[in-house]
Amino acid sequence: MTENIAAETQQDSPEAAGAPATLDIVVLAGGISHERDVSLRSGRRVADALSGAGHRVTVLDPDATLLDAITTRNPDVVWPALHGASGEDGALLSLLEAAGVAFVGSRGDDAALAWSKPTAKTLVARAGIATPKSITLAKETFRDLGAANVLSRVIDRLGTDLVVKPSVGGSAQGVSIVGDASELPRAVVEAYTYSDVALIEKRIQGVELAVGVIDTGDGPRALPAVEIQASSGVYSFDARYNAGETTFFTPARISATAAAHVAETAVAVHELLGLRHVSRIDFILDADGTPWFLEANVLPGLTETSLLPQAIEASGQELGAVYGALAAAARS
Repeated sequence: MTENIAAETQQDSPEAAGAPATLDIVVLAGGISHERDVSLRSGRRVADALSGAGHRVTVLDPDATLLDAITTRNPDVVWPALHGASGEDGALLSLLEAAGVAFVGSRGDDAALAWSKPTAKTLVARAGIATPKSITLAKETFRDLGAANVLSRVIDRLGTDLVVKPSVGGSAQGVSIVGDASELPRAVVEAYTYSDVALIEKRIQGVELAVGVIDTGDGPRALPAVEIQASSGVYSFDARYNAGETTFFTPARISATAAAHVAETAVAVHELLGLRHVSRIDFILDADGTPWFLEANVLPGLTETSLLPQAIEASGQELGAVYGALAAAARS
């Protein structure tokens, strides 16, 4: 049976005050991916913000009864707060589309494109947006052609200052920073723990930025860029979700010119990949002011330490109001 992990809640109706109509919203959180715990935290936070804004909210943990439960309940909107393959690979989103269910987030086919980091990088590069040089390496190739031979060619092409990551997934799981050739084999094997394909990128030095893009019905717009400064120097899984491990600056400590360029590029990536309602686009801003695209997140984290909520608050808006506006846009 689908687990209801948050009681239905509703504040006083906002309609009396002239606010947007109360919506019946189902938030999906949990799932079976490596990012289940993060998803549960995101789901709780978005549910609290929406119920605090006066909406009726139920949180469901997807299982075999989910589609029937949604059909029976017939909510106004579904909000997938699912991270990892549970939601971001586009499969569940495509099923919601097929069922005619209104939901916050990108359509299934577009989410699938962004979910694949090599595919997203290729599309972005073809549009003339900078992204680090990279090699995509399947586990079978690594094994069948010999690890030493394969990685020697990788180093010849990209050097030894590298970032190795799974080709799909988020929350920095399976991501390694490589500064020496001896570290590369282990980093690739670590990436294979989370995906059968590894993405090996040339590391770009600069300021790490995350730019939220939201569209509440009047076109996508960028939120203030969040600058990320991890105490360890690496924005790892622990640095993302443990308070005090990372210092965030919102807005980022960059020039107005650079901020405008990053915002423009984030919106361009959002539109190029066909994303909808909300996304987070990650960059490295180099010393010359070039934003280098790293990846796009179609269902960005919404936990207490996540970047999108920080950007919304830095823009002077309340989370509940923005989340409600996104839900309303998804319904229309």
